[in-house]
Amino acid sequence: MINRPEPILMKGNEALAEGAIRAGCRFFAGYPITPQNEIPEYMARRMPEVGGVFVQAESEVAAINMVYGAAGAGVRAMTSSSSPGISLKQEGISYLAGAELPAVIANVVRGGPGLGGIQPAQSDYYQATRGGGHGDYRTPVLAPASVQEMYDFAGLAFDIADRYRNPVLILADGALGQMMEPVLLDATPREVLNVPKPWATTGMKDRAQNLINSIYLDPDELEQHNLNIQKKYRRIEQQEVRYEIILGDDADFFLVAYGTTARVCKDVALKARAKGMRVGLIRPITLWPFPSQVFDDLLEGKGNRQLKGSPKPFGFLTVEMSFGQMVDDVRLSVNGRAPVYFYGRTGGIVPSPREVLAEVEKIYAGGAGKPEKAGN
Repeated sequence: MINRPEPILMKGNEALAEGAIRAGCRFFAGYPITPQNEIPEYMARRMPEVGGVFVQAESEVAAINMVYGAAGAGVRAMTSSSSPGISLKQEGISYLAGAELPAVIANVVRGGPGLGGIQPAQSDYYQATRGGGHGDYRTPVLAPASVQEMYDFAGLAFDIADRYRNPVLILADGALGQMMEPVLLDATPREVLNVPKPWATTGMKDRAQNLINSIYLDPDELEQHNLNIQKKYRRIEQQEVRYEIILGDDADFFLVAYGTTARVCKDVALKARAKGMRVGLIRPITLWPFPSQVFDDLLEGKGNRQLKGSPKPFGFLTVEMSFGQMVDDVRLSVNGRAPVYFYGRTGGIVPSPREVLAEVEKIYAGGAGKPEKAGN
């Protein structure tokens, strides 16, 4: 008889924290803000048990700079916050990217702008995928859609961060952070990606001095540094794209959604098919790098994919908990080859399957090529 681990019921925030610990995270600095408070609370209890360090920082600015210091010493380091707190961390995230330091930053998004509300939202997409802070830098962004993925993506984020010496963001939302679902934890200790860190500031006993910074006063030197990190970003774009296609084999129309909204849209696709509409779902898992290639594959029949021989989609409906941010990347990817529609709710309201299905029905009733038919 095979001895299989039993799933346990966990909150999304707690699953993310446990996933980070099992991935080798040994330094966490954070500051309270709803709806992510269970992450630092969990870390405060668990970090001493595994020989790690937890710091309740005096501010979000202090927390991200503590992570900078720990990452510079070669430790797997992490911080978490929610929307306004992430805004305060942006300068430090830019410093991490400029100094090429690996770290993980989790954003459990709440409604905005400003203080907004503590309900779930996806209105931080631009901030996450466009750098957010100053300078020419990018951060890989992972978008979990379940509590299990909150756990799994913590380890994946640390592996990507170490592989490319770059900060990585996990973009969740208040619903994922607060909901409880069964989570299958690793039965044995997770194998941590063992990336050598000869650049780390671990002492000079057996080697020359290491210097970590992001300041280059010579413009030619700074330009060369920027060229080098841009080459790294191109490698990330080639090697780290992740997405999921659901009900795509015969689909002639696609919903596009991530995170909590993707869960809603999966239900919508099933309901639409019950009414005779061949609807599929594209779920970006990496928001940057964005899976643009999948739209080429669908529209041009490129590549080796399960959709080979399927009908060309007549349109895409992007569904978000915002007034429209990821839809820009969908439009860029489609590049005018098919209509791109949008439906969004904001203020902490999660779109219901009923209202999204109504949008799909309007699009089908109007036929292809009429984007004005859809959405808010």
